[in-house]
Parts: sequence; structure tokens; C-alpha cells
Amino acid sequence: MKHLPAALLALSLAVPAHADGLSDAADAALAGDAVAWEFVEGITTEVGPRQAGTEAEARGRAWAMEWLRGQGFARVAEEPYTMKTWVRGEERAEIVSPFPQPLRITALGNSAATPAEGLTAEVVGFMTYADLEAAPAGSLAGKIAFISHDMRPTQDGSGYSFAGPARWTGPALAASKGAVATVIRSIGTESHRTPHTGGTTFPEGAAATPAGALSNPDADNLERMLARAEGRPVTMKLVLTPRVLGDTQSGNVVAEVTGRNPSLPPVLLACHLDSWDLGTGAIDDASGCGIIAAAAKAVAATGQPLRTIRLLFAGAEETGVWGGNAYAAAHKDEPIAAALESDFGADRIWRLDSNFHTSNPELHNKLAQSVARFGVAGSTAEATGGADIGIARDQKTAILDLQQDGTRYFDLHHTPDDTLDKVDPAQLRQNVAVWTQVVGILANEAKAIKPAR
Repeated sequence: MKHLPAALLALSLAVPAHADGLSDAADAALAGDAVAWEFVEGITTEVGPRQAGTEAEARGRAWAMEWLRGQGFARVAEEPYTMKTWVRGEERAEIVSPFPQPLRITALGNSAATPAEGLTAEVVGFMTYADLEAAPAGSLAGKIAFISHDMRPTQDGSGYSFAGPARWTGPALAASKGAVATVIRSIGTESHRTPHTGGTTFPEGAAATPAGALSNPDADNLERMLARAEGRPVTMKLVLTPRVLGDTQSGNVVAEVTGRNPSLPPVLLACHLDSWDLGTGAIDDASGCGIIAAAAKAVAATGQPLRTIRLLFAGAEETGVWGGNAYAAAHKDEPIAAALESDFGADRIWRLDSNFHTSNPELHNKLAQSVARFGVAGSTAEATGGADIGIARDQKTAILDLQQDGTRYFDLHHTPDDTLDKVDPAQLRQNVAVWTQVVGILANEAKAIKPAR
């Protein structure tokens, strides 16, 4: 890893930030920032996948802390907590009859295991989640449920809200109607044989069942088989052997740029450091961590901000927002001024949302105008914040969403294709430029930012 000497950053903290200097820093980030790229390249090369609660995630935390110290950040620390940890095992699916052939599948987080030799059962198909909801009680006894859907690419990622329930709660719903296992069409928008993992949940006290996601081409094929079978049963053999390791240690990584007035509530910038294990977590979410760190460093280089800028590299987001929840619990008595999270890939920011556009229109408009030159539009949409800044929602404080272009995000999300080559360096730099401008203004805002109630 290449590090800028800490003394260089420390020298930059000697004088207050200046508005022109902030704009210059943001423009410089657009033209040539290398900090975010260095983080993403480094952690994906030297650590790779960082599944929550595992030794690999622990190595990721150690790597990130060393990198942050090398970049001159203050108060770099690990905040540990324990969590229940699930890991995948063998994954196979095949149609036994009437059209024998293998399918590409991956287990969903929290899936139960099949017997080691697998389970074989008839498949019952549902084109939508609503169709599964309408299935009579007990109608899936002894069957494998297959849930399809029609997720399309969108700039704002709204297709995820439509298709997501098939993964989030679909297996539990199928199990409640008697299904012995569930397979879903991957929650994704690409046409490769790269199934998308992700967590599923079962109600408290309900037994988990085996659950997996088929790649989109294999889901298409299964749909055709069900149509062509003309009443004959379509039988699948499913082998999934994940394990629950029990309670293991995870943790958050925190760091700061110290403000001139530490008594003022800080600005919180968040990302998540863990990833699923299929790819190397470059898009989801090493890029987010690189973006927020690069922006905080760029703001510091213009002079010591009024407010402290705190970084939260949350752990174990993918398997249940363990890190964000642990941070909220540990810091519940520490007010924050505003919070932002980067967790939607590395493509360009196109819109700025806040939850104070009506209660503090002057600041909202100032922020929007400051990033217009980067192709970012202001909006009146209500910012709700990312998963790991629940503390801001708990405190009912200011939240901003710097909305990234999600058109191709769900081509890569939770797949083996989430790798460094998918990060566009120019779009990554645009993110850093926008974050630098916004964070710099927030960190030098003397007045309390009152969100709309």
C-alpha cells in the first residue's frame, strides 16, 4: 500500500477551510483523485471477499485501519460486537425430469441445508410474489417453490423494491404453505449465468428451509420447462450445504478528521466494509468506503473544518445491518449533525436529496447549487439514508442521499462479477468530487441543521 505521510495531512489542519479552497478541492478530485481508487484496489487485491463474521472480514478491518492511519486520519479504532454467522457450502441444482440438465444456483444467506445427498421434489412455479401469496395453505406440501419476477434496470434502483420480496421473505412465505425448499430468480438485471446471493429471513420461531437463487438465464429456462411440461411434474434435485457457525466476532472501523470545535455534533459519513463472498466486494461496498474517505481527506486538506468528520466503515451490513445497529447502540447518546452513506456502487451521482429541503431550504439550495457543475440535480425527494445510519433516523437528525446512477448496479450486486474491473475510475472521481463539496459545506455549517418533522 502507498501512503501519503501523515504529517502532510496534519499540516493541512492548521487553518480554517475556505469556500474557494473547498471548490478547488472538489474540482481537483474530479480531475485526478487517486485516494478512493487506492482503497478499492488495495482491499480487493490484498483481502478480497469479506463475508460478515469471518476471518476474511477481520483481515479487512485490520487492512482498513492500517490504511486510514497511513492517510493521516485521527482516532482510528475498531469497535467489536458479536453476531450469528452463516457460511455457504456446496451448491448444486439440476432438473431430474422431464428435461434433465444442471442449473446455476447460489444459496441465500440464512438458508438451511438440504441433506448431504440433496433433496428431490416437484417444482411449483409462481410468476410473481403475489401469486405465491395467493396459493392456498398447505398447497406446497413436499414441493419446491420457484418464485420468478420481472426486475428491470432503473436509474434510481426502484426495481429492487419491487423484486426484493421474492428473496427477503419469499422462502419463508413458501415454507408457511408447506414448501420443503425455495428457489428464486436472482434479484438482478443482467443475463449472465451469475446467480445473485443475498439474505433471506424467517420469522422468529419458524424453521428455516433451503433457499437458493438461480441465475437469470436458468430461471428463464425453468419457466420454459414448466410451460412445456404440459401438466407433467418438473422435478428438481437441490443440494445446498451451508452452515451456521454460531456467534462470532465482527466489528466496525471508525476514524475522524478532528474539527475546530469538537463540542459541535459531528458529520457522520458511512459505508460498509463487509461483502458477500462470491466476488471481491469492489462495487458493494469497497467503493463507498473509498469515496467517503477520499472526500473527508480532501476537505481536511483545505483547512481544519469547524465540525469533526467521522467515518463509519460498518461491518456485517449484508447479513443483517449488524454493524450499523451496533454503532447506533454504542453511540446513542452522542448527537450527530448530519449523516450520509455511500452504498450503491461507484457510478456517478445524479441527484441530491435531503430531509431538510423544506425546513432549511437555504442550506439545501446551497448544497444543490454547489454540485450542479458536476451534473447533479437538486430535488424535493425526502432523503431516508442508507442502512448503516440508523442512528440518524433514531435521532431524527439531518440526512442526505447523494443518489448514484443504479442502471447497471443490479447487474453486479451480490454476484461473482462484483470485482475491481467493474469500477469506472472517472465516475468514482465524480463521486469523490460531489462528496467533497457537500461534506465540506456541512462540516463548516455553524448552525444546527433542522430536518422536517
